[in-house]
Amino acid sequence: MSGTWPERHPRLDSCEFWTARDTARELSQENVEIVRRIYESINAGDWDAAFRDVDEDAELETQLSGSFRGRSEIRRFYEDQAAAFAFLSVEPDEILDAGDQIVALLRVRGQPHGSTAEIKVRVGNLWTIRDGTVVSLRSFPKREEALEAAGLSE
Repeated sequence: MSGTWPERHPRLDSCEFWTARDTARELSQENVEIVRRIYESINAGDWDAAFRDVDEDAELETQLSGSFRGRSEIRRFYEDQAAAFAFLSVEPDEILDAGDQIVALLRVRGQPHGSTAEIKVRVGNLWTIRDGTVVSLRSFPKREEALEAAGLSE
């Protein structure tokens, strides 16, 4: 043994060392991708895929429609909302990492059944994801409120 560090610790030779910051960054990026996939699935009308990563006991809190608990109740709420429209699109302008939460700033466009009018709104959602599973979603009619709830500002 020559006394150099790798020779004295051969089991550590091939290990990659990750800092807590690197791990947190990777997890945050995974959470951003989960949220992005959910919106893509909603826009494709694939409700099974949209709710695949939502916890069975997840909570949805909306300022306009109240609160909902459980994957099936949340899914039913969103399906009912979408059913009122001949066309509906939910497009993220930005998806922001806010530590243990994800903020989505959205453009929602829709055309109600039986109408030629198109509704356009900008809203914000605040997601909490643990271990790759959505545990809560808070929906805000104003983007600034979502940013404020996450401790961010525009």
